[in-house]
Amino acid sequence: MNINMNPNSELHQYVVNVPNVVQVPDVLVSQAEEFKAAIMMYTCAIREVKTKLEVLNDELSVRNQRNPIEMIKSRVKKPMSIVEKLRRRGLPVSLESMMDHLDDVAGIRVICSFVDDIYAIADMLVSQDDITVIATKDYIKNPKPNGYRSYHLIIEIPVFFSHEKRDMRVEVQIRTIAMDFWASLDHQLKYKKEREGDSDEISEDLRLCAEIIAGTDQKMLEIRKSIEAKGGTVKK
Repeated sequence: MNINMNPNSELHQYVVNVPNVVQVPDVLVSQAEEFKAAIMMYTCAIREVKTKLEVLNDELSVRNQRNPIEMIKSRVKKPMSIVEKLRRRGLPVSLESMMDHLDDVAGIRVICSFVDDIYAIADMLVSQDDITVIATKDYIKNPKPNGYRSYHLIIEIPVFFSHEKRDMRVEVQIRTIAMDFWASLDHQLKYKKEREGDSDEISEDLRLCAEIIAGTDQKMLEIRKSIEAKGGTVKK
């Protein structure tokens, strides 16, 4: 069963690239209408958070004469990925289980220019009085063993619909351009390794690249601060 969405909506734009995202899994067909409504709600929650981030970026571009945010990406988790995650966790496969236990159905990725921008944007976002922080994971100060770096937030935001207000959870990942490039490559190669049974050599190469990227991010931050200390500005 397909979810018919407004052709101008963010979810539809994502669906254009990944058509199967609108398929209601067989196990949830009995709740198909409710599932469509839930996906719509998650999409609206993404829009609310994206607007907040865009406002912050616009304000900071005027105040600091540069945009700390390079790009904002978003996605609603694929229905089959939702089902698989519930099953992996030993949870019931139902709409209620999805909304009660999964925090990453709605996801936003914020790509920043510099490492200090990550923390500045995160602090400004969570300080807003309608945002509730559910969880924080700093994989920049504490990278994963494979070298992955990013700043993760699970936040809850009220979304006002025609007949109700719903508190919706959104996962926000904030990282630099270099961190995002590394993570994208790691994601691609992970599935390639799983299919072909590749050795650990690629994993080690990626881990070393992550260290180099972290050093480059730090050096770029130092250069920017040096320019600013001399009275200059870093413009884009």
